[in-house]
Amino acid sequence: MLSSSPYRDVKVIDVARKAGTSPATFYQYFPDVEGAVLEIAEQMAAEGAGLTELLAGRSWVGKAGWQTAQDLVDGFLDFWRKNDAILRVVDLGAAEGDKRFYKIRMKILNSVNNSLTETVKELQAKGKVDKELSPAAVAGSLVAMLAAVASHQKGFQSWGVKQAELKPSLALLVHLGITGKKPTR
Repeated sequence: MLSSSPYRDVKVIDVARKAGTSPATFYQYFPDVEGAVLEIAEQMAAEGAGLTELLAGRSWVGKAGWQTAQDLVDGFLDFWRKNDAILRVVDLGAAEGDKRFYKIRMKILNSVNNSLTETVKELQAKGKVDKELSPAAVAGSLVAMLAAVASHQKGFQSWGVKQAELKPSLALLVHLGITGKKPTR
């Protein structure tokens, strides 16, 4: 329902009908539509924490580094597309200052941000990345870019940017941001 109507237009009676139950049954589980949305968002955030698996134990050197960047971009964009409707509501709530939605958004983004921060630190320790860079700033910038692009995928299409063009461009930026080098393809 969130993908076909504005969040604030979704009513308990509509949700109950769609679920084949009564509003009374709905209220046994949730105080209101927002409560149900928060439950769905929490489940989605738990799935989003799995995005770290795209980075765990992966190399950023040579062709493997290029593959890591591509896999991260693919996974991030796919996650956003799959959860677009609920993520729009989470973003709206967070932007309006609702701490519950803000925490959910940060849970998703922090999983990738923390992994990328550790990656930059590891590469710095090996002398492969400039030690003057702030790992958290690099990671945070890349994650913010990925989130902004992911949430605007439909907008890119209206600009004439095809998904097949978007992914390699993002992967290049991620690879450059993490390693400071053009990828080996």
